[in-house]
This record gives sequence, structure tokens and C-alpha cells, in this order.
Amino acid sequence: MILRQIDGKILKRMIISAGNNLENNKKRVDELNIFPVPDGDTGTNMSLTLLTAAKELEQKSGSSVSAIADTLAVASLRGARGNSGVILSQLFRGFAKELKGYNAINAKVFAQALQRGVNTAYKAVMKPTEGTILTVAREGAKAAVAASETDDNIIVVFEEAIEHAKEILNKTPDMLPVLKQAGVVDAGGKGLIYILEGALKVLKLDEEVQLNEQNDAEQEQNGTQNTPSTIDNIEFTYCTEFLIMKKGNFFDEINFKRAIEAQGDSTLIINDNDIIKVHIHTNNPGIVIQEALKVGELTNIKIDNMKEQHQHIVTQNTNDILEKDKISENKKYGFIAVAVGEGIINVFTDLGVDKVIKGGQTMNPSTEDILKAVNDIQAKNIFVLANNKNIIPAAEQVKRLTNKNIIIISSKSIPQGISAMLAFNPELEVEENHKMMVEALSKVKTGQVTYAVRNTTIDDKEVLEGDILGIRDGQINVIGKDVNSVCQQLLESLVDEESSIISIFYGHDIDEQTAEQLSEFIENSFPDCDVEIHNGDQPLYYYIIAVE
Repeated sequence: MILRQIDGKILKRMIISAGNNLENNKKRVDELNIFPVPDGDTGTNMSLTLLTAAKELEQKSGSSVSAIADTLAVASLRGARGNSGVILSQLFRGFAKELKGYNAINAKVFAQALQRGVNTAYKAVMKPTEGTILTVAREGAKAAVAASETDDNIIVVFEEAIEHAKEILNKTPDMLPVLKQAGVVDAGGKGLIYILEGALKVLKLDEEVQLNEQNDAEQEQNGTQNTPSTIDNIEFTYCTEFLIMKKGNFFDEINFKRAIEAQGDSTLIINDNDIIKVHIHTNNPGIVIQEALKVGELTNIKIDNMKEQHQHIVTQNTNDILEKDKISENKKYGFIAVAVGEGIINVFTDLGVDKVIKGGQTMNPSTEDILKAVNDIQAKNIFVLANNKNIIPAAEQVKRLTNKNIIIISSKSIPQGISAMLAFNPELEVEENHKMMVEALSKVKTGQVTYAVRNTTIDDKEVLEGDILGIRDGQINVIGKDVNSVCQQLLESLVDEESSIISIFYGHDIDEQTAEQLSEFIENSFPDCDVEIHNGDQPLYYYIIAVE
């Protein structure tokens, strides 16, 4: 089959098919996680990032390649989750930049767009590592460009790119010793292959990959919850959403936001390149639309009468934002933290965190989740505590989408996040508080006790599925069969003569009696330390330990 041109309709189908293919195979990608703990989430993060864009495109009628690619870039940026999701969104961002102004594209332009995506993603990563999704994407794009020089059949060019990308993926263990030791290829690179193969199916067979029924059931079960609500509780009747295609380069976002916010609540304005996404609950959608028309042309207009429903359905997934209180005053400081487990969430709220985004391991919040929390806090300076290294990249993207002063605290664990909050002083200025909170991260040692989800070898340690793992500051320190015994050994490696405080959060798989037995051991073994033990109620991790 020969195909010499891709239009907007075909590109839209390619993206939807790519998203479905990755969603169907996300568990296989998750299982490639180097660390054998139950939080492998590369496939899940990439899938959620791409499905955000695919779902938005499903509502978009036939359009140009340029418009489809722009929607892909904007939506994937908002939906980006974890490091892999952010990198994926940057690949799409560069891809869209190269396609700006095109109604349809040939093989050469398609290959150049793949290359532009790689260039953009590399620029977005501070220290690119060989043997990752970036390497696979780069080599695939290089093969596409080379093939497009001698062949104008887009199918042939795309096949060449995918086949070469697969070859490079299989070589990633030779580039990263940790992959070879674990006996896996790079997870992000594998996820990218599923994306490319899903897109190719549309070109080659003129059909889309369909979502597996099991995935649909999982999404229905895990993705939404219905919360009954009376019509009387709905203050603003119309849920109004649309995209603005800007008239020119200048956009007075501050004044536009003021005009829009005066008409309702739940306002979300995302400004990216030539497109602005607007969402608001209002009683006057006409006034909102009139303000928007001053900025540019409107598309994807959607106005729903929420009072027509007998129930107010609140869409809420595993990364939903838990509000402490609705904040009305425009105060100097605001705080957002990412955490899971009612006990841990309560600690953060007690320390003054305004909003806690429910998430963490396996539940990385998206850039849009964090942006929504930012928009809900009326504060001049907002500190965001990621509390997980994989959430930091998505948090960093928020800075581009708001005019508020966002300060990212790169906490990689719950104990680090708590330590940072304890270091905050409301009497100090932003820069000094930032410095003190960052310094606090290094003063706490973190321990975690969980279980192995597969057999592997890591750091020359043999791990069997079901083993109990004691992890010290990100490295496997203890391997055993009994939870409390592993925790005790882990504590012995964490506590030294300078330690004075031991704090432990036990998860929902640990009962109070088992936690008390551990507490007695700690008090007897480390009499010079103050011991605090709390019911964190967190999943996956039997214990989370902080030693200071």
C-alpha cells in the first residue's frame, strides 16, 4: 500500500489508535520497572498522558494536521504525569511546532516533525541519559528522516522508523547497566514503541486499535465516582468549556482572567502557544463567550446545564484533589502537597498545607491536577511539595501555565515533605524560606518497607517475588520474609549516634497490634531517640520511616 499524504482526519485516528494500543499494553510497560516494587508506573503515566489528548481529539471534528497536532500538544501537556509523561508531552510539543500551518503533510514533513519532537524533548531534559525513551525516539526519528530522502511512501518511512527504534530498544540494556542487571529493556522506550505501532495500524490497515473491554471496565471502576448532590447546591448552572484560537501574539491573560472569574467559579484558563483552553461554571455563558471573542476565534464550545441532571456527577480519579478548606483571602503563602493515606494527609493539613493532591506511587498526578490546585489557592506565592521524584517533572510544567509565583520543593519522599513544611517560617521572605526548606530535605533519612512484585537482580542482590524489601533513600538495603523483622534491620542501618527522632507511618496492611510491637522494639533498641508512630493508612508500603 502506498500513502503519500496524511491529513488531519488520518492524524487524529493515528493518535487515538496509538493511545488505545498503549492503554491495552500499559501493564506490560509497568512491569519493566527496574525496581521490583509495586509502583512501576511508566506505562500508566504515559497512557494517561496520551489518553487525555485522545479523548479531547475524539470531540474534535475533521480539521487540519496543524490543528490536530496543536490539540495533541496542549492536551498532553495538561495531562502529563511523571517523568515519562512529561517527556512524551515534549515529543508531541516539538512535533506540533513543525506541523504549524499545514493542512496535510508528506513523508518528508512527517519525518521532520518526528525529529523536531526529539529535539524539543532533549532540550527539556536537564541531563539526558542514553538507553531511555529519548534514545529510542531519537534513533527512530533519524531512521524516518533517512528513509524520507529516498521514499515518499509514508508507510514505508514510518515502518523504517519503528523497526530501527525496536532495534535500539533491544540494545538499551547495553547502554544502561541497571537495565541489563534487571534483565529488562527501557520501559519508556517500550511504551513509545506501542504508541508508534498503534499509529501505524491506521496507515497500514486503515483501522484503529480498539480498547480492550477489560481496560474499559477498569476505567469505569477506577476513573469515576458518583456523588449524589441536590440541585439546590448548584450555584452556577452552566458548565462552559471552549478553545480560543488567538488572533495575535499578545494575550492579556491577567485582565482576561479577571473578567472571566467574575462570572462564576471552577475557572481554568490554560494558555499554550496559539491556543487557550477555558473552563468555567457560570450563569452567564454568553458574557464569557463575548469576552473570549475579543481574544480570538472560538472552537470546541461545550455548554452543559448541570441542573438538568438529577445527580451532580463529580468526576474523580485516583489523583483527585482533597480540599482542606476553601480559601478566600489572597494571602502571602499557599501550600500544595502530594500524598496518599488519610493519616499522612492529616499530618500535612495540620502543618498548614492548603490542598493535598491524593497521589504518589502508581498514582502520579498530572500537570493539570496540580494546576487546578494552584488556581484554587488565593495566594501570591505557592509552594508545591512533590514528595516523589516522579512527580517533580509534572510539577515543574505548572510554572509555564500560571502567572502565580510557583516554588517547587523537590521532596522525594513523605518524610522529606514533612521536614520541609516544619522548616517553613511565615515571617521570612520567599527566597529564604525556599532555601531553608530545601536544606531540610537533606537532614532527614527515609526508609520504606514494601514487597517485591517479581524476581530480579539489582545492585548485585537477588530478589524473589514476594520478598519483603527494606529501602533506604531509594536503594534496597534489606531483603527478608517478615515485615517487622525487615523494618527492624532497616532501622538499625538508618539510626546512628546523631539521630534523635524516629517517626514511623504504618500502612493500611498493618494492624495496630503489629505496629505497637514494632514501637516497643524501637524504644528498647534506641533509648536515646524520641519515637513517634502514626497510622498513615498508605497503600503499598507497610512502613514509611523518617530518622532525624
